[in-house]
Amino acid sequence: MNRTIFSRRQFATSIASAAIASTVLNAESSLDLPDTAVKSPPFALSIMLWTVWTDLPFEQRLVNVAKAGYANVELVGEYAKWSDADYSRAIAASKQLGIHFDATAGLHNGIGNPAVRDAFLAEFKQALTPMQRLDCPAMIVLSGNVVPGMSREQQHQSCIEGLKQAAGLIEGKQIDGQPVRLLLECIDPEENPHYFLQSAAEAIDIVRAVNHPQVQFLYDLFHEQIAEGNLIEKLDKHIDVIGLIHVADVPGRHQPGTGEINYANIYRKLAALNYRRVVAMEFHPTGDPVSTLRAAKQMVASAMGTA
Repeated sequence: MNRTIFSRRQFATSIASAAIASTVLNAESSLDLPDTAVKSPPFALSIMLWTVWTDLPFEQRLVNVAKAGYANVELVGEYAKWSDADYSRAIAASKQLGIHFDATAGLHNGIGNPAVRDAFLAEFKQALTPMQRLDCPAMIVLSGNVVPGMSREQQHQSCIEGLKQAAGLIEGKQIDGQPVRLLLECIDPEENPHYFLQSAAEAIDIVRAVNHPQVQFLYDLFHEQIAEGNLIEKLDKHIDVIGLIHVADVPGRHQPGTGEINYANIYRKLAALNYRRVVAMEFHPTGDPVSTLRAAKQMVASAMGTA
């Protein structure tokens, strides 16, 4: 997942106008919603919000999510500088539009370096407050980069210990009626050659070693296709620990159908494996974002014969 976030100026501009937000909240009745004949897939669909409409106010972005036919959104700490009024507008918009925040990211510290373990745990503990406020039950976690002087075995073990300690902070906790979850993600070597956890196989080994129901693997198909490939076999073997799937095609991180990944087969495999968690669109649309995201949703339905 790309870590692009608003600049301070962009962020301030996006939330500064209460008048714009008020207009957005009154716009629901005029939405050009997608064809209701398209049935829902057996798993939930979401949009990773950093990929689209970054120049618009937050509430307008949610309106566009609804126009595209989605009811879930994933964040990357867009709320970091929000005031109480900003929270109120965002929450009101999400409720009016029927949109849920299913996951977030944005922690600055990773789990692969024991020297920042305390900082990671403190940061995660603090992040639970906005997660609760937004009814967002899952946090995406990163390993961080390779630490000079540490062996891979030491960093591997640091990831396990960091996740175990973080799991202790959320043991039995729920947000919006769902268990709070930690989702471990890989980054491919082309995006970050210094990143420690580039292999889905190793990340899955770490999640299995943690052995906690609230710690799962975020399977980013874009990253794994670049790093190692063999996408469907990993679904077959490890669906039990996969808690979120991110979708984009290779090359370019564009919508499914623009590259080399056979997403129709992947969607059918997910249905066959009874996957019931979230599949999130995390791509840069090559055309109009609303139309492209609608088409991506239609591809899911068509792949399983539900359109």
